[in-house]
Amino acid sequence: MKYLAILTLAALASATPEKRATPLGIDVSSYQPDVDWTTVKNNGVSFVYIKATEGTDYISPSFSNQYIGATDAGLIRGGYHFAHPDLSTGATQADYFLANGGGWSADGITLPGALDIEYNPSGSECYGLTTSQMVSWIQSFSNTYEAATSRAAFANTNPLWIAIYSSSVGTLPAGWQYETFWQYADSGANPGDC
Repeated sequence: MKYLAILTLAALASATPEKRATPLGIDVSSYQPDVDWTTVKNNGVSFVYIKATEGTDYISPSFSNQYIGATDAGLIRGGYHFAHPDLSTGATQADYFLANGGGWSADGITLPGALDIEYNPSGSECYGLTTSQMVSWIQSFSNTYEAATSRAAFANTNPLWIAIYSSSVGTLPAGWQYETFWQYADSGANPGDC
């Protein structure tokens, strides 16, 4: 299961949620190095999250070209960071993300950075952390990101991006009443995840 926490202003999240549209978006990484962004846009995609970093030693070799390509095609775009809570603090990884593509600007086409928290692909499910340690790690990342961009919040004030490859979103993690993004497939007509 994949959880991506979209970092945004806490003040925005305090407003009563209201569904306004159902935009189509994708996320891509170096697994999709050569995206035809014009076709993606023509397929009705309006936004994309692009993997920028992972841990503190990986920068996606495709990030810059993907970011520029998405921009040139007229897509709203932002970067995401794949977390490794077992390697360093949340603050350290937030700083790495910010320095390597995770920034935000109020230009109307840049999405706030996203934190990708997934089950550990190569060890204990939660990287050997207790629930409270994981919450502290995410808060550390979020607080550091907010200090640099003014975009951050956590738990019920932080929009949730959840990946459940099914016909319904199912049970949400504790602290969230609804999802902002539901990633419902890991393949489709467009590259990346839908």
